[in-house]
Amino acid sequence: MSASSKDLLRSVRVAPSILSADFARLREQVGEVLDVGARIVHVDVMDGHFVPPITLGPLVVAALREQVEKAGAMLDVHLMIERPERQVSEFIKAGAHSITVHAESTPQLAYAVHLIRDSGACVGVAINPATPVGALSEITDAIDMTLCMTINPGWGGQPFIEHSLEKLPRVRAILSEDVAVEVDGGINPATAPKCRQAGANVFVAGSAIFSSADPGEAYLAIAQSLQTD
Repeated sequence: MSASSKDLLRSVRVAPSILSADFARLREQVGEVLDVGARIVHVDVMDGHFVPPITLGPLVVAALREQVEKAGAMLDVHLMIERPERQVSEFIKAGAHSITVHAESTPQLAYAVHLIRDSGACVGVAINPATPVGALSEITDAIDMTLCMTINPGWGGQPFIEHSLEKLPRVRAILSEDVAVEVDGGINPATAPKCRQAGANVFVAGSAIFSSADPGEAYLAIAQSLQTD
């Protein structure tokens, strides 16, 4: 994997999710958040099976690759799809720097994880709000990041699930220090600091950024909420 991508995941970062972007102005809006410091661009991929909506695929990742890499940033691809191991190679070819698969989405989780690892990309495993932390226990040595969903996956704009804050310390406790903890869902300047205090270091925000009239300012508001003395 790229050393720079792993370093980005280990730091405290806000990751704008393009799920909530205006796709007629996608490059423009991605440029706005890159210009103010975003270095992780989150790409939510949904298949209409694992979650009800259908979103986007490798072509969008490929379209953003040059712009994102030129800024020294990375594409963080979140596969909310059934049997993700069947699609990993296409997203790697398109330019994904990290790929996250769901523990609930495949009976071959170890195979999917090692397929991503062998490709050179960073490896993430996600768990849904109702999934026990123990689902990660047999795979922690092989991953770079755990994504703890703070909403039920599928649609952007859902409210943050408060009891996720009780789960984050348990997730952090079973991981080595160099494994990132990412949160996704309902992240804004009010919820991000709570998640950081509970153990997260990467904060995916979609509607809180791209539903704003100024995505750059909205990104900065979340980033500033995470600053500590």
